[in-house]
Amino acid sequence: MKINGKTLVATGGASGFGEVCIRRFHAAGASVVICDLNEERGKAIEKELGEKCLFVKTDVTSEADVSALCAAAVKKFGAIHILVNCAGIAPPKRILGKEGPIPLDDFKKVININLIGTFNTLSKVAWEMSKNTTDEDEERGVIINTASAAAFEGQIGQAAYSASKGGIVSLTLTAARDLARNAIRVCTIAPSTFLTPMADTLSAEVIESLARQVPFPQRLGNPAEFGSLVQFMVENGYMNGETVRLDGAVRMGPR
Repeated sequence: MKINGKTLVATGGASGFGEVCIRRFHAAGASVVICDLNEERGKAIEKELGEKCLFVKTDVTSEADVSALCAAAVKKFGAIHILVNCAGIAPPKRILGKEGPIPLDDFKKVININLIGTFNTLSKVAWEMSKNTTDEDEERGVIINTASAAAFEGQIGQAAYSASKGGIVSLTLTAARDLARNAIRVCTIAPSTFLTPMADTLSAEVIESLARQVPFPQRLGNPAEFGSLVQFMVENGYMNGETVRLDGAVRMGPR
């Protein structure tokens, strides 16, 4: 799918991977919609990027919010062609703590935002995409989800996070098959540890330790590298139903 003239929605679009995609696709000629709970940051980016950018405060776990997001995007830009699902949380918590098992509500919260939020947005945006006229590549839409290397090698304390991201990996091929008749492609990126706001909670020592585990290049990922892969997946019409690891060949250890 050609990017120029299309409309992209990015969940978690006010920071991290989502913001990278917003800025990259806007620079490439797309209209962009920031979906985030951070109203102050979202509106600041909207003001900076101008008329071809829209911020919509959205809780991805809310059906009403995501339906309103879709309606606002279509009203302003006419259609949605690209969705990048980046919203997510990763609070570490062991299954058994000093005071007992992990509270079930803590586990549910991570699943609800990361997995159910991804599906909620995917399904509702796909409905809007299904109404599009096919473009020159005979496509109506492209959806890129964000999983994690933790879907495959979850570390200690990542039970909820790994389960949520593993669900996204398992969803990918089925979603691609379901939406094939609508001319909508679905892919997923599974990054390792990147220098996003999610890494801001880590100490310098932990970041250095994580970097040493990466075979090459021996560093944490640059969010721009994530944005580059998203763009490749959107532009390459034969990329479908695939989960691609973006991790410098690292295979995460237990810690």
